[in-house]
Amino acid sequence: MRIAYITAGAAGMYCGSCLHDNTLVAALIKQGHDALLIPTYTPTRTDEEDVSLKRVFFGGINVYLQQKNALFRHTPWTLDRLLDARWLLRWVSRFAVKTEAQQLGELTVSMLKGEHGNQSKEAAKLARWLAAEPRPQIVHLTNVILSGMVPQIKRELSVPILGELQGDDIFLEALPEPYRKQAIGLISEHCREFDGFVATSRYYADFMAQYLSIPRERIEVIYPGLNLKGHGGPRPSANGPPFTIGYFARICPEKGLHVLVEAFRILRQTPGAPPARLRVSGWLGENQRPYLNDLRKRLEGHGLGEFFEHTECPDHASKVRFFQSLDMLSVPTVYREPKGLYVLEALANGVPVVQPRHGSFPELIEGIGGGLLVNPDDPADLARGLLEVMKQPARYRDVAQQAKQVIFDRFNADTMARQTIGVYNSYVNRAARIQAAGNG
Repeated sequence: MRIAYITAGAAGMYCGSCLHDNTLVAALIKQGHDALLIPTYTPTRTDEEDVSLKRVFFGGINVYLQQKNALFRHTPWTLDRLLDARWLLRWVSRFAVKTEAQQLGELTVSMLKGEHGNQSKEAAKLARWLAAEPRPQIVHLTNVILSGMVPQIKRELSVPILGELQGDDIFLEALPEPYRKQAIGLISEHCREFDGFVATSRYYADFMAQYLSIPRERIEVIYPGLNLKGHGGPRPSANGPPFTIGYFARICPEKGLHVLVEAFRILRQTPGAPPARLRVSGWLGENQRPYLNDLRKRLEGHGLGEFFEHTECPDHASKVRFFQSLDMLSVPTVYREPKGLYVLEALANGVPVVQPRHGSFPELIEGIGGGLLVNPDDPADLARGLLEVMKQPARYRDVAQQAKQVIFDRFNADTMARQTIGVYNSYVNRAARIQAAGNG
């Protein structure tokens, strides 16, 4: 099958959606499909082999300039290609975190207006390229914030278009008013033009059906799958003290590292608690270094600085080694997580998890096993959960090993790709039947 999977670069940072999309398309290619991973805004960043197209559409520089100056809405496409150079977009993306929310709101609404917005030229480029070169049988957008391009792609291709639901509300809720309301309204309108949707969990499918007024029956659920290369090996720290509690996610307040740090303080000050250390890794942007440094200083103020460690894991192999060094993982997100890739990665290595009772976590942990749930945004209850695992290490190693087998059986990249192709086939076959009926 010829597939166009349109993803969104995350301004140079590692993000769960980029990792998910790259893993999926790599597995589709491995299974013999003609799948293209097409980046927008900036090049994607992944800790695995990057299978994305070398060309970037809706390049961040062009998108920004077209928003700010009408002249750039009419420049030749050949000039635009120079500003879409991958090296230039990577360099500029280092400053993306400084973009003010007000400007981001205006830009988002303009992008969602599609051919009626300031970036209509960018949508036309992508639609015409798709029609001229790959001519896919199906188009899959990594999120519905890209939905402004759907009408133009539909006119050029007349093929099914699916939207992935894997975290759109997190971005939208961060927009200031009136842009948040406008953006949600535009997306809800565009959702009528999608042929269907795929969500990464039942929780998120149910939530987004209400959030964007999408009939629930139009949303398929396909759980994320992992590239299991290297995962599942021995864990050298599992047999002796100190007990290693890990955190692996983007280092920022939304992911709740401060909640874990406070829980770790409570745990270490609990009489009779076994000795423990906190090991932290994940993507760290320059704008979040003060946040990390403040957390480190808090622990130092309680005499616990020597038990806190931050480790860089820039590639797949170092990430796997990090997980294998842990006795337990906790990423106590403040928001309701739609995917939870780090939970799957921990369990793939037989590492038990302690997670907040919200978002996709209850669904994953109750369905797979391998850990326990605690009250959200409650450091004291998180400390209680961490201590429970520490006091019963053999039991939780056993349940994590059982969960590991479930991950290898059901949450791998090949399974995710086969399920995705099953969904694609249903839409492509339906479109073929409708076309045949029209021709008859």
